[in-house]
Amino acid sequence: MPQPKQRRASAGATKRKAAAATVDYRALAQFRYELRRFLAFSEEGARKVGMTPRQHQALLGIKGFVDPGPPTVGDIARFLLIRHHSAVELMNRMAKLGLVSRLADPDDARRVQLRLTAKGEQKLQAVSKKNIEELRRVASPALRRLLKSSPTSGED
Repeated sequence: MPQPKQRRASAGATKRKAAAATVDYRALAQFRYELRRFLAFSEEGARKVGMTPRQHQALLGIKGFVDPGPPTVGDIARFLLIRHHSAVELMNRMAKLGLVSRLADPDDARRVQLRLTAKGEQKLQAVSKKNIEELRRVASPALRRLLKSSPTSGED
């Protein structure tokens, strides 16, 4: 009985297999460990100033929003990778705590724009300052170069 023809692997497929075989799992595992350690540090920092980690992330998302105009609840939902209704509830709780203010969008009253209050700014700055200090302390050379470009005083 004749044997089926065997297809020859392309040069690209051979290179991809070789690249997959050369993954530095030790470095990847170390990186993931350092990420988890930093996230635990940051979450504890949020708790120390009386916020949940999710509240801290929301404040950071509002402050760091780069599109024109203030962020909306939908923008923060996307930033936090949560559903819109979950972001609405989070913003309700944060407004009650005096961390954010909500304003109707002047162009579309159905949309709610978000801003940090003075209290929200203060809490975000306190946690962010500690986070930058920790990143500088444990950073790899590549990350240190990136962090050098970040202001040290919590400036905008």
